[in-house]
Amino acid sequence: MPDKKKVVIFLLLVTAYSSYSAYLYLRPPFQAEPIDELADKGKIVWQENNCTACHQIYGLGGYLGPDLTNVYSKRGAEYIKAFVKGGTPIMPSFKLSEEDMSALLVFLEHVDQSGSSDPRNFRIHFNGTIEQ
Repeated sequence: MPDKKKVVIFLLLVTAYSSYSAYLYLRPPFQAEPIDELADKGKIVWQENNCTACHQIYGLGGYLGPDLTNVYSKRGAEYIKAFVKGGTPIMPSFKLSEEDMSALLVFLEHVDQSGSSDPRNFRIHFNGTIEQ
């Protein structure tokens, strides 16, 4: 292949890569919601207690426990509190403060309101974002 063709192909690839990168990073794929501070604290409680090791959100996480994406609307806050405080033969009981428990419940409620957990129904867009 002549050197001119190689240079043209190289410049075409660099231009395509730069254009696609600019498209992805300069235009946000969604409208950012205001952050609920209590839900944000609940996410930290979720992470500090390593809940993802056993449970899933949106189909991502461990497989030992159930997917908790929509547990808030299906079971309610009292049900979740009972399991977190009391534990089960498989799940340890967590000694969370009332503040941490409230934050965790707000986080799970926020996750519940944001969508469903069945990834088979997700649509993947050209830019890599996912829509339910």
